[in-house]
Amino acid sequence: MIDAALLLPKILARAGENAELNETAAKIAWQRVAGEGLRKHATPVRLQNKTLTVAVADAVWQKQLQPMSSELIFRINKLLQRETVKFIEFRINPTALKDRAPVREIRAAAPLPANLISAAEGIEDSDLRARFLRAAENCIARRDRKQIRKPNEI
Repeated sequence: MIDAALLLPKILARAGENAELNETAAKIAWQRVAGEGLRKHATPVRLQNKTLTVAVADAVWQKQLQPMSSELIFRINKLLQRETVKFIEFRINPTALKDRAPVREIRAAAPLPANLISAAEGIEDSDLRARFLRAAENCIARRDRKQIRKPNEI
């Protein structure tokens, strides 16, 4: 399975200076580097003149995120392998957070090994069983991603 975010640098390189594509790539990169917890409270709105405008719910979030902006810029640009974002402007706009489309992660449904499924059957608590299976699925996916990346790192 190929991580779609890893294709962004190649797409941007072939597209040249396409402002709309740069904006879309910056928004995707933000979603990736911000993480699940931050995505709930901040969402990218637009990229203009290498300034990424991010909507936040209130002044508290604005104040908390401002010191993190240089790290976020570094991570976005590292993911995109180019300087797409120079500044991040956090604007208070709770409406933008409510209006955004929900972020869904694309997952390939790979069957779990039979030994994991049989081990899970021994867990009586259904919630704990489900957590065990999700954790196993995440570990396998992480292992597979590392195996895919290794040939490219050489």
